[in-house]
Amino acid sequence: MARRSTKTPPPEDFEEKILDIDVVDEMQGSFLEYAYSVIYSRALPDARDGMKPVQRRIVYQMNEMGLRPDRGYVKCARVVGEVMGKLHPHGDASIYDALVRMAQPFSMRVPLVDGHGNFGSLGNDDPPAAMRYTESRMADAATLMTESIDEDTVDFAPNYDGQEREPVALPAAYPNLLVNGASGIAVGMATNMPPHNLGEVIAAARHLIRYPGADLETLMRYVPGPDLPTGGRIVGLSGIKDAYETGRGTFKIRATATVEDVTPRRKGLIITELPFSVGPEKVISKIKDLVGSKRLQGIADVKDLTDRSHGLRLVIEIKNGFVPEAVLEQLYKLTPMEESFGINNVALVDGQPLTLGLRELLEVYLDHRFEVVRRRSEFRRGKRRDRLHLVEGLLVALLDIDEVIRLIRSSENSAQAKERLIERFSLSDIQTQYILDTPLRRLTKFDRIELESERDRLTGEIEELTRILDSDAELRKLVSGELAAVAKKFGTERRTVLLESAAAPVAAVALEVADDPCRVLLSSTGLLARTATGEPLPEAGGKRAKHDLIVSSVLGTARGDVGAVTSGGRLLRLSVIDLPQLPQTAAAPSLSGGAPLSEFLSLEPDESVVCLTTLDESSPGLALGTLQGVVKRVVPDYPANKDELEVISLKDGDRVVGGAELSTGEEDLVFISSDAQLLRYPASQVRPQGRAAGGMAGIKLADGARVLSFTAVDPAADAVVFTAAGSTGALDESFTTAKLTPFDQYPRKGRATGGVRCQRFLKGEDVLLLAWAGPAPARAAQRNGAPVELPEPDPRRDGSGTPLTAAAATVAVLAGPSS
Repeated sequence: MARRSTKTPPPEDFEEKILDIDVVDEMQGSFLEYAYSVIYSRALPDARDGMKPVQRRIVYQMNEMGLRPDRGYVKCARVVGEVMGKLHPHGDASIYDALVRMAQPFSMRVPLVDGHGNFGSLGNDDPPAAMRYTESRMADAATLMTESIDEDTVDFAPNYDGQEREPVALPAAYPNLLVNGASGIAVGMATNMPPHNLGEVIAAARHLIRYPGADLETLMRYVPGPDLPTGGRIVGLSGIKDAYETGRGTFKIRATATVEDVTPRRKGLIITELPFSVGPEKVISKIKDLVGSKRLQGIADVKDLTDRSHGLRLVIEIKNGFVPEAVLEQLYKLTPMEESFGINNVALVDGQPLTLGLRELLEVYLDHRFEVVRRRSEFRRGKRRDRLHLVEGLLVALLDIDEVIRLIRSSENSAQAKERLIERFSLSDIQTQYILDTPLRRLTKFDRIELESERDRLTGEIEELTRILDSDAELRKLVSGELAAVAKKFGTERRTVLLESAAAPVAAVALEVADDPCRVLLSSTGLLARTATGEPLPEAGGKRAKHDLIVSSVLGTARGDVGAVTSGGRLLRLSVIDLPQLPQTAAAPSLSGGAPLSEFLSLEPDESVVCLTTLDESSPGLALGTLQGVVKRVVPDYPANKDELEVISLKDGDRVVGGAELSTGEEDLVFISSDAQLLRYPASQVRPQGRAAGGMAGIKLADGARVLSFTAVDPAADAVVFTAAGSTGALDESFTTAKLTPFDQYPRKGRATGGVRCQRFLKGEDVLLLAWAGPAPARAAQRNGAPVELPEPDPRRDGSGTPLTAAAATVAVLAGPSS
């Protein structure tokens, strides 16, 4: 079956006409129309209120909806729907994106929307929630943009379908374009304007009001540069001056970073402010890429510790051995922690896109504001004149109210009454109608007094408004005063630091720490630290803090290794660069700046570090003494590929109680036992042995006695012996008496002998609980590192002790090459 054609045939008198159009002309015309639509209706802000059409429509429609700061929040979807349905003939995505940006405190210097919910994060790392979840209302600053809009202050134009009307520009009580900046890409042109400080911009505008001929240099005293919402540091001000002069320029923004101790072992860079529109995720991703490709060295870890309480906090942990300042310079160079901002001040002036400098931007805004205030004053004067006209008519009626009532009652109808009142009292049509509409209850004596007072007030206000309208100086003064009030209420401190140029380049400093000589220190409370060899140690006679009691110190280099000898007979390799360096100050450093041993070494239960030693194989070696009286000199043979070595083979139940790095090999080795015996003999009497050897007899111990202390003392140096006696069942630090004796009072004896008595026990004492021999002056500390005052030296080697003011746990030196 054939299908019937449904096409309607043309009428018989139809004449077909085909127009030939040059495709070049058609493309040119269509493109220009499209370009003008994008420029004027989408991408570029108006220089008067600083808003693009979509932003202006959002603020205006929120004002029409009554979403003021003192009202409740409403769903953003509702606002978007109202704007799209009445004013903005585009998709909801573009409207919501603009609304979100106006609510972000990191995008706008003075936000115009008060958002409730997830409105995204810096750098758009965390996108905003959908508009069905978020809520909004006008911010306080947005009310200034629409203030007096219902007083004929700006022109209105039909919306896209002619059913609504929208403002061509908002009244704008402050220079929004400079304060919040703008960015947009049109056809053949773009705009990119940074935010500024509200108080600074208003100060410059007020100066320009007072001195219309002010030059750029004077205005820049008030507006020295942009003030970005995210803070940061602007480096190089020449590009800013170019932009303020010509409308185009470039400057660099740097993140704000400080160097801090992020762990007891490492320093780090703390980033609290990032360049404008750069988020932490972007920085972290770039750093990881650079570290992975080996283009960036010295980064151990990167953590984002940002929260609502403390704001942005990006922690970049620096590896030991690298200079944090040099790493920061590399981060500025290779990551978004330093960004360039190209200023392009393109805005619409009378519908035409122009590139404007600072002075021109202020002038366009002020001209707009003068016009707004002038039209507002005219509107208010007209309203007050209309009201005064009615009040005067009512007062005329009240003067002869009986006659007015008689005329109204005797009239046939309201029209006749109106005519008779006009004829009798010479009133206008409007005044007469108002009298007829006024209820009798408003015609009392009290109401007459109120009307007379209102008449006087209206007359004064009309005169004031007329004075403003008739005097350009008064108009400018009023605008300046209103701007000052805005600055006082909404002005904030500057966030962005302006730097003429970058500081002295740290790139000239080596990225890695130099292998300079240093001294490694171990405190009585187990803190490790390093200091430069020229740095003074805590002075013996001066005031000291906790942890300043040094039980061992050795010389090394910043990038070298030292050894830590444990009570289990192990030598653990320790990287010096990992140790915290004490600050270089004029005064002596404090060991409280060190880090605990547990940060660097893995010790067994009940194992402790007895001393530090160099790993230099040219040294005389290490001397060790054990609990059971064994002595050993270790041959300095420490393989570089091993981090753990055995330096003595211990018998069951034995452990190392002391050790010392020999500097010359001519030192005296000193044992002190729990039964108050001291044995001293030259180190040359002990033959050096390999690391696997078990040592030889060092001191002959009586039954039940044990070694308390083993040290090496230079016989030519001023040295002392400290002993403290107590009872067998007492706690280690609960002894009764202690004494100090000059070291030279004790004679040398042969190795493996019993030695001589070093303290005479009093009643209730039967054992030494603490002992030590070493360079003078000796210092004691409690378990927490607090200092303990020691007794005066007693020349009697076998004398009895005297009581202490506090129980000591450790005795050593405050300063010295070793102990």
